[in-house]
Amino acid sequence: MTEFAERGSRNTGELGRTTIADGVVAKIAFLAAGDVEGVHALGSGLSRSVGALRKRVPGGGTSTTHGVKVEVGEKQAAVDLDIVVEYGEVIPEVGKAVRENVISAVERMTGLEVVEVNIAVSDVRLPDEEEESERVR
Repeated sequence: MTEFAERGSRNTGELGRTTIADGVVAKIAFLAAGDVEGVHALGSGLSRSVGALRKRVPGGGTSTTHGVKVEVGEKQAAVDLDIVVEYGEVIPEVGKAVRENVISAVERMTGLEVVEVNIAVSDVRLPDEEEESERVR
């Protein structure tokens, strides 16, 4: 007898399949990256402006994952991030913290193995810069 039969329970993993959409992984990565100290925003200035404009247009979409691209397979995921870092932060340290936080969140929430997290720093936010969109946090 198998371990499950001895306990009288069923192996529910054989009763169906769970799939996780790319957009789900992108949202998790977006939020995890935005939680890291030193990250001002995700996405280039242009993508943030387009995203803000799309939110204002009826039916324009509500995606909050600008600056995030993912590839999701059956068991693995890869994530590409475009971030803006606060001036004065040590960029390699921010990148490392973002990578660790994204990997931890995606793997914990989805069960997928994250094989890579590529980070492009597209800008540095200066203290005196005013920005139309709000901060990630």
